[in-house]
Amino acid sequence: MLAGVEMFFSGQLDIGKIHVQLGIEGLQATIIPVLLVLLGILVLAMPVHRVFYGVISLTVSVYSIVGVNLGGFFVGMLLGAVGGILIVSWMPKADADAESERAPEAADVEAETLTGVPAAIPVAPVRRRP
Repeated sequence: MLAGVEMFFSGQLDIGKIHVQLGIEGLQATIIPVLLVLLGILVLAMPVHRVFYGVISLTVSVYSIVGVNLGGFFVGMLLGAVGGILIVSWMPKADADAESERAPEAADVEAETLTGVPAAIPVAPVRRRP
């Protein structure tokens, strides 16, 4: 969301005599920052789709180099790229707890691998001929 806000306000700024704007004048400089802020809100509202929103925000941030004054003079692009990476790698606490509870013990995995039957069902060991 910070990347979107930074890009929105840098769309009309100049650094010295540098003012770079490619593409449709003003349209991309408005749509890209609004999209980044919207993706940030959607990640907070629906964390189940965090990987999809993270990949889209990372892609839009990299594209902002062309669309919005060199990505908000590189600051907004870097904020958006780091945010997209963090969104993809972030796992809510509820998902992390559920995954640690589902982790099978080593003995169960070994028994299932040898017999091909889940360890919850008792089975006699299988002897294989050499």
